[in-house]
Amino acid sequence: MQRTQSPLLGRLARVNPTTVFLATLVLVLVALFAPGPVGGLLLLALAAGLVCLMVTTWPVQAPATRVIRLVMLTLLIAVALAKLL
Repeated sequence: MQRTQSPLLGRLARVNPTTVFLATLVLVLVALFAPGPVGGLLLLALAAGLVCLMVTTWPVQAPATRVIRLVMLTLLIAVALAKLL
C-alpha cells in the first residue's frame, strides 16, 4: 500500500467479494420488502455507499463502465424515491 492511500481502501480490497455480494443482496431484499419509507431509506443508504465507492474508483474506470454504473445508480435512486412516496 502506498503512503498516500487510505487505510480504508486497503481493508476494502481484502474483503471477500462473495460476502459483499450476499450482504448487499440481503440489504436490497429487506429494503424492497420493508414498508414504504423504511425501505426507501435503506435503498438511499445503499445508494450513498455506492456514490462513495464510485467517487473513489472513478479515475480508474473505463468510460463504458462509468456509464453502466451511473445508469444502475440512477435506477436504484429512482426505486428508492418511488418507495419513499
